[in-house]
Amino acid sequence: MNDEQLLRYSRHILLDDIGIEGQQRLLDSHALVIGAGGLGSPVALYLGTAGVGRITLVDDDTVDLTNLQRQIAHRQDRIGQAKVESAAQSIREINPGAEVRAVQQRADAALLDELVASADLVLDCSDNFATRHAVNRACVKHRKPLVAAAATGFDGQISVYDRRQSDCPCYACLFPPDSRFEEQRCATMGVFAPLVGIIGSLQAAEGLKLLAGMADGLRGRLLMLDARTMEWNEIAVRRDESCPCCAE
Repeated sequence: MNDEQLLRYSRHILLDDIGIEGQQRLLDSHALVIGAGGLGSPVALYLGTAGVGRITLVDDDTVDLTNLQRQIAHRQDRIGQAKVESAAQSIREINPGAEVRAVQQRADAALLDELVASADLVLDCSDNFATRHAVNRACVKHRKPLVAAAATGFDGQISVYDRRQSDCPCYACLFPPDSRFEEQRCATMGVFAPLVGIIGSLQAAEGLKLLAGMADGLRGRLLMLDARTMEWNEIAVRRDESCPCCAE
């Protein structure tokens, strides 16, 4: 690290759990962020400001006026711009040293197979089950840790799925791909603006801890928030030996 980096990241370096070694791990890391909307905004900003050396952002959408209520990486003058380009610009404005790649494409199986293989960590900030399962399959295949979250209305959830550990479940262990879940999207259900900030910040925190080599965090635990009452609930998640995705 040079003198500017030592100063920029000094508050991390002062933490015994991170220190010089942990911060250098962040600088040497590559994080893949799927989605640059409500969850992806705080995730991308915190990863960039905290010193993750390489960040790849994937989203095929453009900035819309309705996004600005909660998607803090975007601005009024960027309406119509690709969300990945807008988020990348916001990161660079705060931390010019961050290397950000913007991929304006839908996260399909072929693209994920390519991008997940080269990443150290994947953060799923998408808004639909099809993409979440595609991301999970790629992470299981390449044995990459996944921080996955969801937020709609006043309800949010987050967990870490890390198949580098044989007893750790994957996303499909908890949400089987053949199950019928009622898809709830912000466009039709609405979303409480700070909720995505809370859950997205937790995603960034779990991701940074994984990259810095810290403790297990939310592996094997699903954390849920009801923002109406600000009540947190947690359930233990076990690996499904018959999971169609990660069964060996």
